[in-house]
Amino acid sequence: MAIAISQEAFDDMVRENMEDLGMDPDEALADAVDALTLQGANLSGIIRRVPGDAAAEEVNPVMRLLDELKASSSGRSGEDLDRLVSLLDELLELCSGEGAENAAVAARNGGVEALVSLCASAGVTQEGLLASGLKALSSLIRDVGSTEKFRQSQGPKIVMDILKGALENSDILDGGFSVVAMASAGNEVVKDAFMDLKVDELILEVMRNKSNSKVQSVYDAIRVLLTPDDNRVVASQILDRMFTRNNSQRGVRPSCMNEVWIQRDEIDRLVMQVYGYSRKFAEIGVAEVLVVALREQVAPSSLPSACAALKAIAVNEEICRSISENGGIDVLLKCIDEAGVQKNKVIAKSCCSLLSKLAGSDANKANIIQQDGFDKFLKLASRFSEDPSVIQEVMSIVQVLTLRSPEHAARAVALGYGNLAIQTMQKFPSSALTQKQACLMIRNLVVRNPENRTILLNEGVEKLIRKAKAIHGSCKAAATDALRDLGLDNYNA
Repeated sequence: MAIAISQEAFDDMVRENMEDLGMDPDEALADAVDALTLQGANLSGIIRRVPGDAAAEEVNPVMRLLDELKASSSGRSGEDLDRLVSLLDELLELCSGEGAENAAVAARNGGVEALVSLCASAGVTQEGLLASGLKALSSLIRDVGSTEKFRQSQGPKIVMDILKGALENSDILDGGFSVVAMASAGNEVVKDAFMDLKVDELILEVMRNKSNSKVQSVYDAIRVLLTPDDNRVVASQILDRMFTRNNSQRGVRPSCMNEVWIQRDEIDRLVMQVYGYSRKFAEIGVAEVLVVALREQVAPSSLPSACAALKAIAVNEEICRSISENGGIDVLLKCIDEAGVQKNKVIAKSCCSLLSKLAGSDANKANIIQQDGFDKFLKLASRFSEDPSVIQEVMSIVQVLTLRSPEHAARAVALGYGNLAIQTMQKFPSSALTQKQACLMIRNLVVRNPENRTILLNEGVEKLIRKAKAIHGSCKAAATDALRDLGLDNYNA
């Protein structure tokens, strides 16, 4: 765990370097930074200055804004409100995007608590102030430390109360759900707090109002709430391993500072908790409303976020089937066609990624293929023939569709997916991920189809796979398995 250090302690260390060790100012500052970094101190948000230096003593712009916000927040006249909004917008500009260090300075110096308090005290009619305050607050919350400050300031309840009172104001909703997303990222305790406050039901209510379709942050909030990303929590670690490791022993040993053995019943309980939120979102109708939004009202700029949100909900066979039954696959195939025509690779990749998740259901596999999915994916790959990232997504879908299905594998090779794998491996030899995805797809095309092995071997696929295996360490396992499934005796060579 990183060592905490205050601004005062940092300044004292720089001062001691100059006064006691005779260092010049620049050397004293650099030495303090290096020494504290080696000791594992957390320097985010520390203003790296030389005490006593005239230029350094100028007030940091973030600190100036915080001081002015704290001084002005007690006023609520028209002029004061305009001034507050201006200060909040300026703070947002400094701390958003690449302003991570500015955000850290603000968070370290009470910015999160100040903005939570300001939003809590704002009247429901002060819409501009609330919208600016929430957006500025979301820009300050960037790590677990700031999410904890938000939680300890009663942030979840305050933000939920604001959202419930602003169901018709898209600016406040956008700012509020941005805070929900940022505050929940990497913090399971904050996720739990929002779920206890019934954020899922609020999200459903907001999404059912078509006038709120442009509130992109609501999709981001869904995705983050349903993503097990808190590395401090064993449940997240277990879920991360579930898809990459077949655990046959009685317990799993998580990677954490205090090693503990977690028995099978405890694993089941934790995993149920992680999946429970996704199932709850599906049960109350959020998945269905998301499909409707994809079909009717989501702006192109929000479509990738909406796909990511739906993917986070689709955690089991039943939910995947229900999404299909509500027209989800039809909508996604149409979006893929349109993305190909418009050469929008972000939308294309998002839709393909979601379809890969939905294709985990055997019923959905058949649905996708019956709707000419193979043809559509091949056309998409041809339209993005110079972009390996899109082709990777296409190969990933085909890999899922052909898993344990010789009929689908035969159809895929007949349509040209064997050639796609070969041409892609030839065209992008330096892309490890592309080579790996090609090997994985080849496995499923040939493992139950001896006739496909002959076709691909005659096209020279063995040489390409061996080359990928030799060049890319990350491809070794997939390439070895592909060579084995092609029926080659020396697949380990």
